[in-house]
Amino acid sequence: MFSNSTSSSLALFIPCIVTCLISSGCEEHKQEVTHQAEFTQVTPADLCTRITKVLKQTQDGRQLTAEVQGAWQIVHGILAFGENFSIRNGAENVFALDYLLQGGPLQGWKLRHGKQGVVALVEEGSTLGQGHPNQWLGYLSQCGSSGVPLETSLVVGEQPANVGDLLRQAQADIRTGQEAPWTLMAFATYLPDDKTWRASDGEEWSLSRVIEMELDADLHSSACGGSHSLYGLAIAVNKYRSRHSESSDVLPAPWETAQEIITNSIDLSRRFQQADGSFSTHYFERPASSADVFAKLSSSGHVFEFLAIALPAERLEEPWVLRAAERLVKTLEQTADIDIECGALYHAAHGLLLYRNRLCQVP
Repeated sequence: MFSNSTSSSLALFIPCIVTCLISSGCEEHKQEVTHQAEFTQVTPADLCTRITKVLKQTQDGRQLTAEVQGAWQIVHGILAFGENFSIRNGAENVFALDYLLQGGPLQGWKLRHGKQGVVALVEEGSTLGQGHPNQWLGYLSQCGSSGVPLETSLVVGEQPANVGDLLRQAQADIRTGQEAPWTLMAFATYLPDDKTWRASDGEEWSLSRVIEMELDADLHSSACGGSHSLYGLAIAVNKYRSRHSESSDVLPAPWETAQEIITNSIDLSRRFQQADGSFSTHYFERPASSADVFAKLSSSGHVFEFLAIALPAERLEEPWVLRAAERLVKTLEQTADIDIECGALYHAAHGLLLYRNRLCQVP
C-alpha cells in the first residue's frame, strides 16, 4: 500500500499548493505526463470503464492512516468516496466517516459545543485541520445524493449532538463578507430556498442573501482559483432547479445571476484549456500551464469537479469535456505509484466520480 502525500511531511504546505515529491520514478512520470499531448478520441463507454477502474485504484491502492494523516486529508477522501472511504486505524480498516462522527481521535478534527450548536474550529493555512469556515459541513453535505443526514449522531465531548448542530451553528455565525463557498454548499443542500433566520448578531439572513454575498466576492482571489465558489453556486442552482422542476427554466434573482456566472465560467474553462486536455493552472483567470504535473492535476481536478455538476446533460459528451476527463484519468493511471497531495488527488477523483455517474447514468 502507498501512503498518500498527505503524510506529516506535508503538514506545513498551504492547501491547493501542490508539489511533486522526490521519490523513485517521479521525474520520469512527470516528463511523460507533461509532454504527452496526442489524444485518441475515446468513446463515452470506454471512458466510463476507465474512470471506474482508476477510481477503484485510487480508493483501494492508497491507504491513509489515522495515526499519520490529519482530518484535512481524510475529509477530502470522504468527499470523493463518501461513506465507503476507509482508513487504517491501528491494525484494522475502518470507515472514515463513521470513525470521525463517532469521535475517533484524529489530528485537526476539532469540534466543541457552541451556544447554538457545534463549532468546528478553523485553522487557516493548515493541512491537518479545517482550513476554511464550514469546510467540514460543506463536504459532509456533498456525501451521497443529499448529504449526510442532519440527524446523524456526532460525538462532541460527552454531550449528545448531531450533524444538524453544525448547520445551526453555521447559521448563527454567518457574517457579511465572510468566506462562504463551503457554507453555501451546505445551506443550499440542507435549507429550503425560502428559509430565513437570524444570526447571533441579530442580522436576518436567507439562502438568497448568502448567494448574493458569494457573487460579490472576487472569484480570482477565492480559494483554488474560485473553483469552490463556483461549485457552491452550481449546487445552489441545481438544488433550486430540482425543487422547482415545473419552472426550472425561469430562475429568480440571485439564482439567475449565479447561472450567468456559471455559464461564463464553463466557457472560460473551455477557452483556457491546454493542448494536452488539462485546464489552466490559473483556473478561470487566464490561460496557463506548468511543468509540474501535480500543479496541473490540482487545477484540472478542481475545474473538472465544478464542470461535472455545472454542465448541462447535453454537453457532457462534447469533445473538449471528454478530453479533459481522459487527461485526468491518464494522469491518475500514470501516477498510481507516486504520492500525491490529497487536495489535488481527491478533488480530481470526486470530479471524475460525479462525471461518470452522469455520463454513464450510474445511480
